[in-house]
Amino acid sequence: MDTQFSQEANTSIEPKTWSQRFESALHPAIARFNASINFDIELIEYDITGSIAHAKMLAHTGIISPQEGEQLVAGLEQIRQEYRQGHFKPGLDAEDVHFAVERRLTEIAGDVGKKLHTARSRNDQVGTDTRLYLRDQIQQIRTQVREFQGVLLDLASFHVETLIPGYTHLQRAQPVSLAHHLLAYFEMLQRDFERLGEVYRRVNISPLGCGALAGTTFPIDRHYTAQLLGFEQPYANSLDGVSDRDFAIEFLSAASLIMVHLSRLSEEIILWSSQEFGFVKLKDSCATGSSIMPQKKNPDVPELVRGKTGRVFGHLQGMLVLLKGLPLAYNKDLQEDKEALFDSVKTVKACLEATTILLREGLEFRTTRLADAVAEDFSNATDVADYLAAKGVPFREAYNLVGKVVRTCLEADKLLKDLSLEEWKALHPAFEADIYPAIAPKQVVAARNSYGGTGFEQVRLALVAARSKLK
Repeated sequence: MDTQFSQEANTSIEPKTWSQRFESALHPAIARFNASINFDIELIEYDITGSIAHAKMLAHTGIISPQEGEQLVAGLEQIRQEYRQGHFKPGLDAEDVHFAVERRLTEIAGDVGKKLHTARSRNDQVGTDTRLYLRDQIQQIRTQVREFQGVLLDLASFHVETLIPGYTHLQRAQPVSLAHHLLAYFEMLQRDFERLGEVYRRVNISPLGCGALAGTTFPIDRHYTAQLLGFEQPYANSLDGVSDRDFAIEFLSAASLIMVHLSRLSEEIILWSSQEFGFVKLKDSCATGSSIMPQKKNPDVPELVRGKTGRVFGHLQGMLVLLKGLPLAYNKDLQEDKEALFDSVKTVKACLEATTILLREGLEFRTTRLADAVAEDFSNATDVADYLAAKGVPFREAYNLVGKVVRTCLEADKLLKDLSLEEWKALHPAFEADIYPAIAPKQVVAARNSYGGTGFEQVRLALVAARSKLK
């Protein structure tokens, strides 16, 4: 017997399960337009898993005999193996993955295979498959998020006392610990991890048994199938069960925020790797060159992550528009949710993997350049105002005075550290020799020891807390 079950070369349109209602077959172009097999084949193992649970429930409730249930389960497991071994390759004439599996099951089990669809519609079937798929993918993405957070922590642990200019409005603001900067992304990813967990709980509800829209006359046990499939509970309303795609929108929202965070980091790496900043050096393993300018090294990984972010945003917007005008219950429009979900999942996973590799082994921070950067600007000006305030000068008065100091320095082409003690005292008698260590970059950072601040003591405490979150 030929073990290749491919219909890829079959151009005829086979009668469908609704054919007795119709006098003629679909136009070939409409059949192609209607088909989803080219992309929903992604769901085949989830479809088989859901169908096995349904078959067991049919036998459990006496709708079919135990022997028939065993035949259905054995046939479905055979299809799973045929697919994994590359022997089961349904083509366009199968229309969708659900029909392809059922048709192959009937070939294996005969008329018993035709009983699988008892008390079930493709509407609740596809909803079940999609939730099983997304539930699995969310767990995989959460694992990737944790790995990425681990890399951020490793880098941060190494750079607690490495300083980097902190920016507001992309203008030099105050120096910060590089570890503190990296831990900001750790916190963003922590929210992503938690948010995905919240989405998971709403994905983990079973529509199986809702039927086309109104339930079924058969004595099914929806709680039994939900338990078999690991769902927390079944949908309480059959109309909602087959038409709900809120969970997909919530996932795409969470995925979009992951991409926002990856894109923000990517933008910084792109800036940092430029000659204008020079804060990081890209290694050859994660950069490419120019086809015409031999001196260039391009930050392709962060640029691609930044670019791919728009794809996920687009899928979220598309899903919102898809749902906004749909009447209850199921509509064919909902077929369009699959490609958006599949592409978003693949994009997020690929971007997390690439960014993790980039940070772990694709770049190195140029610590000497960073040290020079924090020493060549006026980002310690606030510390001069704090110095005066600590000596009893009202802060607003001190703030205005420091503005005058900065202006004086700019006119003289000096930095604050270059002023003599006499010049300081001429500006205000409260200045003493201790102004110099007070405005040294490391002291400026160390002094910001408020909870959540960039002070080295706080950063070390934050690292401990972050490690405990990963555990």
